[in-house]
Amino acid sequence: MHTAMRYSRDEDDAANIVALAFVKMFRSLHSFNSTKGSIQGWLKKIVINEALDFLKANQKFGRYEELEATAVSIVDNELTDNLSAAELLELIRMLPPATQAVFNLFVIEGYSHKEIAAIAGISEGTSKWHLSNARKYLQTEIINLNSA
Repeated sequence: MHTAMRYSRDEDDAANIVALAFVKMFRSLHSFNSTKGSIQGWLKKIVINEALDFLKANQKFGRYEELEATAVSIVDNELTDNLSAAELLELIRMLPPATQAVFNLFVIEGYSHKEIAAIAGISEGTSKWHLSNARKYLQTEIINLNSA
């Protein structure tokens, strides 16, 4: 549920994603190979894929022009020290759905832009654009919270 919540706007959508992921897991349990990884990792990947399928089905991934790779501003760690994990998660949830998904895949899950593009069915440039927008938005909001 925690993983699904990172990709959804509310608990209802996250619960639907988890339910679909468990159905998919039970249907393909026979294909699970414990020598390739843990069942937790396998299920997490299924939940992420279901969340992305949910975003695609609801057309949350827009089409954007290809962008050249540019330096992305990174939020100052000193600014985030004053935020709780819950406050930071709430800010991430305020991102547009596709931007939130790319941010989570890149920052939290550790996927490359090439991998994100393949998973989400978008270009690498679009993935970079979403990440850049997420970072700019989060940096602005964190600065606003710290100055309040």
